[in-house]
Amino acid sequence: MFCQVVHELNSVVMGNNFPPIIASRNYTYASIAAYEVMAGCYPEGYQSLAGQINQLPEMPKPEGNEVMPELAATLAFIKVGEAVTFPEGSMKNYRDSIVEMAKDKGLPSGVLEASQAYADTIAAVLLIWAKGDNYAATRGSVKYTVIDSPGRWIPTPPMYADAIEPNWNQIRPLVMDSADQFVPERPFPFDVTNKNGDYYKQVMAVKTVVDSLSPEQKHIADFWDDNPLKLNVSGHVMFTTKKFSPPGHWMGIVGIAAQKAQADFATTVYAYAITAIAKFDTFIQCWDEKYRSNYARPETVINKYIDAEWRPYLQTPPFPEYTCGHSTTSAAAAEALTKVFGDNFAYTDTTELEFGIPSRSFSSFRQAADENNWARFYGGIHFHPSCLVSTEQGKKVGELVVNKLKMKK
Repeated sequence: MFCQVVHELNSVVMGNNFPPIIASRNYTYASIAAYEVMAGCYPEGYQSLAGQINQLPEMPKPEGNEVMPELAATLAFIKVGEAVTFPEGSMKNYRDSIVEMAKDKGLPSGVLEASQAYADTIAAVLLIWAKGDNYAATRGSVKYTVIDSPGRWIPTPPMYADAIEPNWNQIRPLVMDSADQFVPERPFPFDVTNKNGDYYKQVMAVKTVVDSLSPEQKHIADFWDDNPLKLNVSGHVMFTTKKFSPPGHWMGIVGIAAQKAQADFATTVYAYAITAIAKFDTFIQCWDEKYRSNYARPETVINKYIDAEWRPYLQTPPFPEYTCGHSTTSAAAAEALTKVFGDNFAYTDTTELEFGIPSRSFSSFRQAADENNWARFYGGIHFHPSCLVSTEQGKKVGELVVNKLKMKK
């Protein structure tokens, strides 16, 4: 049941056009709320994250034995997931249906009331803590300054959208000490004059691969596209299409893995929580670098210096190129899921079927993350060296999370 609840939140996130960075925050706080309910109800098996992630206070313990952990965790997830980002009531109907289902199945009123009360108690503490992450303050921060200088990021067609979340490095990390705890190596210096240089070679590699994509390469690019809001332009007609964002895609993978492993409810909640936490911190790490290097996208460079009519296979996202957000966070998620389900965990990812994209099968979570590197390159939106560096950075953050957090006893 919990996988269905997460999917419902995922659909609401998609419907409200939230970018992946903000979506990750929503999934994470909701997942922590559910996890803290499980830790409170099963202290012999799970340890609270209080004192383990930054500034999280002690969590209330359930009173008596009437709380139904699965129901309380689900209600806490919904309440925090709705409250952190969405207007009040966006998941009310879904929450009400779960409560009614519990009543229809004959759950005693005392158990229902105790479960609701414990969910509300945990949610209240989590929401107070969440307000301290500096998110509200960044809503009024200075926007990215567009400077059309060689090698610097500028908005790209067809949306020419403003840079998304240039101040995300001000958000409080969960496990990392700071946003710049893992600063990657410097990208290749901008230089389109030296055709034998590393920078020019990586630019031409993107153009060459996009100009001759095979059906398999297109499938890989489409499968990992995860563009939450694509602007389609056909003559004078413009319309948008929506899909799950990168964190939403990986939340789907968590559910697929949990179901294949026949994981119990508590293990499933644990898997969602540790994966969401790893992705949350990697977004902070990655966005810190994006607006440090302000690296231009391949599309910008190719259009200006090589071919004005060239377009990437995928639509370029509205933020700097270096490092790659999808590669970074995918690598971190792979480390978290490997911690829960083990290495060489083979699975078929069916997440994209609802968008008409055929499934792909993987021998491990790490293999899936590695394929994502190629996907961003095939899509023409990232230089491949950037993706490789991003994977190493994501692994570092993921390893920090799985080694530092003591969750499952």
